[in-house]
Amino acid sequence: MPITRHIIAGFPPTVSPASHAVEADGWVFFTGQLGRDLENAEAPMPAGVAAQTERAIANLRATLEALGLGLEHVASVRAYLTEFARDDDAMNAAYAAGFPAGARPTRTCIGVTALARGALVEIDAVARRPVLPPA
Repeated sequence: MPITRHIIAGFPPTVSPASHAVEADGWVFFTGQLGRDLENAEAPMPAGVAAQTERAIANLRATLEALGLGLEHVASVRAYLTEFARDDDAMNAAYAAGFPAGARPTRTCIGVTALARGALVEIDAVARRPVLPPA
């Protein structure tokens, strides 16, 4: 099965030279989402890790929806924090509000020294398209 690289019409370019998502064998790998405004990508990001987490999840949701998927299709997430000790609790609270209990993907959270555009958090994901029964 071929690999499909998705550049989503109407979305701003990614902050790095990457596709918005790449798909292979029903698995969809999403580039990291920051807390930037997809309508005005050059606008400053909201203050605080909670607000940036909420927006990053909203951006992930929009990207999923553009490909006919939803948060329920997300199997795994990686979250990156620039101030892990300070921001982990606030990020977890915002994250928990974004992914419904009982339908949360696996997750790894990683402390890093810096993120693009001075972001406090970045979230990437892997989703799986539903497998349709044979016709």
